[in-house]
Amino acid sequence: MEETMVKSYLQKSLEEWKQDILVVLEEIEKEYEEVSQELKVYTYKYGITKQVIQSTVNEELIDKIREMYHKPFEESYNQLKEYIRDLEEKKRVFQMFTQKIDEVNRKESTKVTTY
Repeated sequence: MEETMVKSYLQKSLEEWKQDILVVLEEIEKEYEEVSQELKVYTYKYGITKQVIQSTVNEELIDKIREMYHKPFEESYNQLKEYIRDLEEKKRVFQMFTQKIDEVNRKESTKVTTY
């Protein structure tokens, strides 16, 4: 009986923690999707301006396009890529938490059922 109580308390505590972590993971995933969409926009903007510059012969016009569009798009694109990498790392770390909690729960379940 005491083992079952310990198991219940331990599993309940770990499960509550896991639920908190899953909320964080959900927020990260939502942010990841938003940033991913924005990155896609800037990927196209950056690519289009690059193609237009390559197809333009007027150096003055090329400089203006680079200043107005290409450089700002490139900066945004690079920032968003870095941000996506950070979010991927956060997702990986918080997923590791849930995996470790599940491992402990499995070990504890096995330990209690073998008594």
